[in-house]
Amino acid sequence: MHIQTLMHTRGNGWSSPLPAHMDAPGTLVLAFGAPGYLHDDATLGELLAAFPNSVIAGCSTSGEIFEGAVRDDSLSVAVTHFERTRVARALTALKGPDDSVAAGIRLAAQLDGPDLRAVLVLSDGTRVNGTPLVEGLSSHLPRGVAISGGLAGDGDRFDSTWVLDGAQRRSGWVCAVGLYGSHLRVGLGSGGGWSDFGPERRITRAEGQVLYELDGKPALDLYKDYLGELAAGLPATALRFPLSVRQEGQSSESLVRTILAVDESARSLIFAGDIPLNGTARLMRSNHLQLINSAEEAAAGAIAGANPGSPAATLVLSVSCVGRRMVLGEHTDEELESTLHGLAAGSGHVGFYSYGEISPAGGSQSRLHNQTMTVTALSEDAA
Repeated sequence: MHIQTLMHTRGNGWSSPLPAHMDAPGTLVLAFGAPGYLHDDATLGELLAAFPNSVIAGCSTSGEIFEGAVRDDSLSVAVTHFERTRVARALTALKGPDDSVAAGIRLAAQLDGPDLRAVLVLSDGTRVNGTPLVEGLSSHLPRGVAISGGLAGDGDRFDSTWVLDGAQRRSGWVCAVGLYGSHLRVGLGSGGGWSDFGPERRITRAEGQVLYELDGKPALDLYKDYLGELAAGLPATALRFPLSVRQEGQSSESLVRTILAVDESARSLIFAGDIPLNGTARLMRSNHLQLINSAEEAAAGAIAGANPGSPAATLVLSVSCVGRRMVLGEHTDEELESTLHGLAAGSGHVGFYSYGEISPAGGSQSRLHNQTMTVTALSEDAA
C-alpha cells in the first residue's frame, strides 16, 4: 500500500507533481475542496487526466484537512494505491431529504459483493437526511461492513454543497466507495467532547429533521432565548450550541444534532438528522481542551484498529464538524495534530470539516453524528 498526499491552492498550484504513475484500478483518490472549486474545471480536470483508471471521490468542505492543519480555499488530496484491495465507486442522485433511505439502498445495491469490508460515504450536505441515508445503506449491506464518511460542507453558509463524479461536481448527489478483500485492515474512531447543560426538555412535536416544539413551545423561540444576542447570527451561531437528543426508553445513549437552518414562519429548527418524537433534548457546550482530547482518543482507537500487529503505512481520513471548528478557533490545528500520533512512515492524513459525520460509536452500528471528530484508518496486511 502506497500513499501520497498533496495540496492545490489558488495562485500556487499543486504542492508537488501529480503522481500519475500510481494510476491503477486499485488506486483511490480522495479530494476535498473548498466550495469555490465548484467552478474550477481546470484543476479537477488535471486530477482526472492524471488518474483515468483510478476511483476518484470527494466533496466540498467547511475547511480542508491536510496532514496536521486546516486550510480554506484549497484542495486536499490523498492518492492511495492498494496492493491487495479492490476499490469500487457508487453514485446516486437525491430527489430530496425524503429520498434519503432509498438512496442508501441504491448505493448498497451497487456496492454489495463478496468480501466487501468497508464503505466510505460522501453526501451532499444540504439536501439529505443523514439518518435514513445511513440506515438504508447499513440495512442492505452484510453485517460487519464498516461504514464511515460524512456530509459535504459549504463553510458556514449552509447554501450549496457538492460531491465529485470524476471531475464533475454534483449537488444533490451521494457518492460511496467500496473496499473489498481480506487483506484490508480498518480502524474507526469517534469522539465528541461536549457536555449537556440546562434543563432536559421533551420533544413534543417533530417530523424527520424538523423540530417544531419542545415542552409544547416553539423550538425556535426557546433556542433564541438561550442564544440571546447570538440569535442574530442563526443558523451559523447554532453550531456553538448543538442539541443532545435521546429516544424514549434509551436513557444511556444520546446523539448530538446540529442545526442546518431555521424556519421563522414555522418557528422551527431543521437539523442534519432525525429528531426523535417524544424523546428528550438538552443544549450542549464545550471548550477547546475537551474537543482536542476527544479527537486524540478517536484517532488513537482508529489507528490501533488498522494496525493490530506491526505498524504499517496507513491512510487516515478525518471528518470533523464545522461547529467544532467554530469553537476551537485558533486551536483548530491542535485537534488535527492530535490525530497524527502513532502513525508509521509512509502514512497520509486528509479529511474535511463537515455538516455531519458517519461512524459507529460506542460499539453500535454506524449512524449520523454531529459535532464529532470521526477517524477512519485504512491499511493492508503484509501477506
